Amino acid sequence: GSLGLDIALGVGGLPRGRIIEIYGPESSGKTTLALQTIAEAQKKGGICAFVDAEHALDPVYARKLGVDLQNLLISQPDTGEQALEITDTLVRSG
Repeated sequence: GSLGLDIALGVGGLPRGRIIEIYGPESSGKTTLALQTIAEAQKKGGICAFVDAEHALDPVYARKLGVDLQNLLISQPDTGEQALEITDTLVRSG
């Protein structure tokens, strides 16, 4: 986990079983935060998906952060509409 994030959110971390959108300016650490979160969730047996709208996922970096890419659902949509459709499908599938 991330003590700083837990404190900032005030609820002991990100909610489990929810869609989490990480938003911020370029080079602000969004991808790193997302991948660290995925790695922690996977360690606890969670199933995670990464919707890579920027087509910028670096598998080497993800592995260094502890992400198990073999057990990560990765989608690289071509449009925002596709990203939303994929996300909707993921939510509906449970």
